[in-house]
Amino acid sequence: MEAYKQEFIEFMVESQVLKFGEFTLKSGRKSPFFMNAGAYVTGSQLRRLGEYYAKAIHDNFGLDFDVLFGPAYKGIPLAVATAMAISELYGKDVRYCSNRKEEKDHGDAGILLGSKLKSGDRVVIIEDVTTSGKSIEETFPILKAQGDIQVKGLIVSLNRMERGKGEKSALEEIRELYGFDTASIVDMAEVTEYLYGRECQGQVLIDEDIKKALDAYYSQYGAK
Repeated sequence: MEAYKQEFIEFMVESQVLKFGEFTLKSGRKSPFFMNAGAYVTGSQLRRLGEYYAKAIHDNFGLDFDVLFGPAYKGIPLAVATAMAISELYGKDVRYCSNRKEEKDHGDAGILLGSKLKSGDRVVIIEDVTTSGKSIEETFPILKAQGDIQVKGLIVSLNRMERGKGEKSALEEIRELYGFDTASIVDMAEVTEYLYGRECQGQVLIDEDIKKALDAYYSQYGAK
């Protein structure tokens, strides 16, 4: 596993973004882990987060694209922080863009924030995590309505590796439905491998009991 992935796992724990225990998800599933990207709240956290996203984008999609698109609302700071990190780490200037939940009809009018999109633009979509693909369902038509836009891929921070609407993972379903690549900084198999039996932030987060709970969860809900 790449060093930045190991660092990112520890960073999620340190930032209290990734927790283990018993959680009820919006779907009603009882999960032994929970990931809340809303816990990244400081300047230093956002700077580091942008760097991890930038490295994952570089590794998975390269830098041959023009725009980072962050779906409102959580995607907005992700796109901004990552665009800055790509400039710092790789000397590549990419534009950032996001959508508004409601179209504005005065001043900086329209449905988009940040850079306008034009035909020929190559776009990478950035999100925190995706479980159902609903935000892509909402934003993909907005992107395509701006002209001949090429979506190069979708990057998320954590691939939960559980079933979406069918038997496959949400990322795999998005890939098949829309025809663009999907990737994550890390997936739950990597998280489990790295943290199992290892002390992190002063405690062993995945002990035997949590490992059994994770195995049972993925036996029931894991993507095929």
